[in-house]
Amino acid sequence: MTSSRPYLIRAMHAWLTDNELTPYILVDALFEGAQVPQQHVNKGKIVLNLGFQAVGELDMGLNVVYFKASFDGIVHEIIVPVMAVEAIYAFENGRGMTFGEEQDNDPPPEDDGRSGGRKDSGSGGPFLRVVK
Repeated sequence: MTSSRPYLIRAMHAWLTDNELTPYILVDALFEGAQVPQQHVNKGKIVLNLGFQAVGELDMGLNVVYFKASFDGIVHEIIVPVMAVEAIYAFENGRGMTFGEEQDNDPPPEDDGRSGGRKDSGSGGPFLRVVK
């Protein structure tokens, strides 16, 4: 199953901009493939403004967030692997979403047929049941 992170990033970006807020992302600048201005990295992290007024050529793909932005008067190409995005939030009020470690590449649990379609196989976790 593919990661939900790129979809959530795009959805949060749309929600924030629709509400006239400025979307910022918190990025793990040390993540493999991250291309960010190192002089603005603090303790391995960087906060980037994704507002349309601050970036050019914004492309939020399935694997990377790409855009051009000016730092200290110099235009940089920014490449952020979506898995390096730790949060997306509004500058104005902090509302947004954080992301934890994902296990999206793990296979789904096997159904041995004894659970009657339940996904928790008796572990006490949540499940759906048809109620008539």
